[in-house]
Amino acid sequence: MNGAQALIRTLVGAGVDVCFTNPGTSEMHFVAALDDVPEMRAVLGLFEGVVTGAADGYGRMAGRPAATLLHLGPGLANGLANLHNARRAHTPVVNVVGDHATYHQTYDAPLQSDIASLARPVSAWYREAASATSLAADGADAVAAARATPGGVATLVVPADMSWSEAGAPAPARPVPTAASVAGGTVEQLAKVLRAGDGPVVVLIGGAVMTDRGQVAASRVAAAVGGRLLCETFPARQQRGAGLPAVERLAYLAELAALQLEGARHLVVAGTTSPVSFFAYPDKPSDLVPDGCEVHVLADRSDDVVGALEALAEVLGAGSDPVARQAASRPALPSGTLDAQSAGLAIGALLPEGAVVADEANTSGIFVPGATAGAAPHDWLCLTGGAIGMGLPLATGAAVACPDRKVLCLEADGSALYTLQALWTQARLGLDVTTVIFNNRSYAILAMELGRVGAGDPGPRALEMLDLSSPPIDFVALARSMGVPATRATTAEEFSDQLGRALAEPGPALVEAVVGRAI
Repeated sequence: MNGAQALIRTLVGAGVDVCFTNPGTSEMHFVAALDDVPEMRAVLGLFEGVVTGAADGYGRMAGRPAATLLHLGPGLANGLANLHNARRAHTPVVNVVGDHATYHQTYDAPLQSDIASLARPVSAWYREAASATSLAADGADAVAAARATPGGVATLVVPADMSWSEAGAPAPARPVPTAASVAGGTVEQLAKVLRAGDGPVVVLIGGAVMTDRGQVAASRVAAAVGGRLLCETFPARQQRGAGLPAVERLAYLAELAALQLEGARHLVVAGTTSPVSFFAYPDKPSDLVPDGCEVHVLADRSDDVVGALEALAEVLGAGSDPVARQAASRPALPSGTLDAQSAGLAIGALLPEGAVVADEANTSGIFVPGATAGAAPHDWLCLTGGAIGMGLPLATGAAVACPDRKVLCLEADGSALYTLQALWTQARLGLDVTTVIFNNRSYAILAMELGRVGAGDPGPRALEMLDLSSPPIDFVALARSMGVPATRATTAEEFSDQLGRALAEPGPALVEAVVGRAI
């Protein structure tokens, strides 16, 4: 078999049986090999940002990597923003990036580029294949690297001649090392500090802790020391809803986050990092840890952080139940004006049990987490790296990973336009994704930030750069052109009716919620 066939068979043997792709000439032998390895499911995206974002969504929900197949450096570059988000989410992803044949690279052809410089900033592991005979082993190493705790992006560059040249047999899957246990002395020492009771305690969690089991353990610790439990602002995946621990998110706005942390004497960090402001602001601190607060890192993302929290809870003599479990509750369906608040209430009233929510609603989604807190258990996926254009691809990948679950994509109008091509992939595969476009005809979050950074009183030319109303964007027409049924709602009643019908039907659908101008 040739190198491409050996590589694909190796990936499948290691549990990577989905490949999101937008290929080119250098990857044609990989594409041809798909017919020889039917176990590999190939999913076409019309833009590389869709491909990489879908791989992120798949990995978050499947707990194992998908592959991407990307065309040379420019194809990889088109997908970098969502690989940045995947890196921040610690999602397992295996990138296969085609390159010119080794003997052709000396000619500096038009698509020749420095792939390594593009890939390394978003990759936890990087390798350029050296021969066709070692390509399968390279693939096995890439999968193991992507799956190593806490998960990451592994990038393998494959020159075209290594794909078409004769290769050996597929390589066996590599063992994946387990997460490192936190030393008992670390747990005991932290317990001793917390028992001293010399000031308020905040427990800040993220990453692997955002499962039911992890949140229960963190809640037990917080309850044992009378502390406050917070989670990182944008968790990669959070299990939430009725019956699960009630966990408050650290606010996005630095001023509000500072109020949440105010007065803390001890900050216990588990599975995430010490909090900082998302951006620098004049005369405001970047480090959000209050003065006089001591930071204690119980476990980082590469550790068995859930096990460490459970051990700490036991040493502290915590009870078996978390400090609070979320009560079941649903808001009533709203009526009247359609705005961010009424849209949030409708989503809270209608969210199906077991749903997967891909959230890139930005400013218009501010009320949705609160409105859905008491809904039936569901998963929530956030914009981990802040690079917009994630929501639609993330939902696409999640739907491929979980075909038996309804996926709800909450999408801002500005962000949607970065990767709208994901709708075509959803229609092509009949994926069960309902998308809500919050259309306020502006980059509303930038309108807010314009004032927060102290840029003065904006004039008409500045505001024009944040305005998306001229010409108006017709999301219903755009969705239908890509094969996705779509409707537009301008009142709360219309939105509730249209969203309810979309959620009740299998397959892709889009509801445009016209929520009013934000600037």
